[in-house]
Amino acid sequence: MDSLFIDTWGWLTLRDKDQKRHKETSMLFYEHVSQKKSVYTSDYVLDETFTLLFKRLPLVNALSSMDLLLKSLESNEFQLEWIFPERFHKVCDLRKRFQDKPGISFTDLTSIVVMQELGIRNILTGDAHFSHIGFGFNIVPG
Repeated sequence: MDSLFIDTWGWLTLRDKDQKRHKETSMLFYEHVSQKKSVYTSDYVLDETFTLLFKRLPLVNALSSMDLLLKSLESNEFQLEWIFPERFHKVCDLRKRFQDKPGISFTDLTSIVVMQELGIRNILTGDAHFSHIGFGFNIVPG
């Protein structure tokens, strides 16, 4: 497997040992890191991840999870892609294009734009709609 994009679901599952797919998600992430394969996420995904961590977990656990993700970023275990104005406008165009799919969040659309730009096909997510939009994305773990 080549480059991997991590969605909010992926980060939350990595951080929560009680999640059903935690073990295989963790193995997949650390396999990529140990083999120096490219792993990406976006500022919008981290925003959503941090928001949900603080909504769902006790404060001390949320802070610990945020710190671990930031340390992982600082140690270059993944690359952070920013949604700058040009990308933002592409996302707005994509939102208009997928009027028949209102369940796809704006954050997910930002992920789609980044993945298309970087040629990433594999996404660590539990969101099936990434495979239903016709861009050839592979949801992992499968």
